[in-house]
Order: sequence, then C-alpha cells, then structure tokens
Amino acid sequence: MNFVAHTREITLTTRGKGTYEITRELRAFVADSGITSGQLTVFVQHTSASLVIMENADPDARTDLHAFFDHLVPENLPFLVHTCEGPDDSPSHLRMALTRTSEVIPIHQGRLALGTWQGVFLFEHRRAPHRRSIILSLAGSTDSAAVVP
Repeated sequence: MNFVAHTREITLTTRGKGTYEITRELRAFVADSGITSGQLTVFVQHTSASLVIMENADPDARTDLHAFFDHLVPENLPFLVHTCEGPDDSPSHLRMALTRTSEVIPIHQGRLALGTWQGVFLFEHRRAPHRRSIILSLAGSTDSAAVVP
C-alpha cells in the first residue's frame, strides 16, 4: 500500500453573504492526486465564514438556508457589542460558530464520497466581498488494491 498526502490552498473571492460551491475544485484536487482511498479535510481560515455540505441541485434549498440564518441570527440584536466592523460583525462570528470551519469527506474509489445531491459550499457570513482562504489536506492510498469492493 502506498500512502501519500497532499495539501493545497485555494482562494475564493465572495460577493458578500451567501453560499459558494467549491465541489468542482475539491473533485479536481482529488483526481489530480491519484489517491484512491483516504480522506479530504477542507478547512476555512476565517471566523466570519464557514463550510457546509448542502443540496446542490435546487438553489431554493440554499435560499432557505440563508433566510433561516438571517432569522436565527439577525444583524439588529440590541445586546451585541462586537460591532467594530459594522452591524454584521458579531452576527457573522455567531453564524460561523453555529456551523463548521472544517469538513472531512471520505475518498472512495478515487472520488469524493458525496451523496447524489450533496455539494460543498463556502458559507460567507459578511455582507461585503471578501477573499477567503481554504486549506485542502488529502491523505490516503494510491494503491488500487486498497480499494475494497
């Protein structure tokens, strides 16, 4: 069995609040690696953005996600004190804390083991555009014999 590891940083420029699919970039990274069995860790290096695995077929599912978070953590909560960068400052950190900054996805038969309608998204919580750094860490075997049917 031949164990290998690869790391890559990708940068994504957002247009403000919303979800931005990165599944294509993750699939390309796995395909280029030659790894047939292992796992991919995806990590966003920010405290006002997060990652979600979400339905990628119907954009209405993400519209509902955005509306839910706007309802759950509105920007006008009178008790928030961390507003140095504007009214979305503290709410963006709270939204990040309610979601995840990393996801681990199995690699099976040389592919991301995502379900049919699953995609990986950067979830931008700030209103203004930002440049987000995402670290990809891939570890596994390139030995096709390691793949169990």
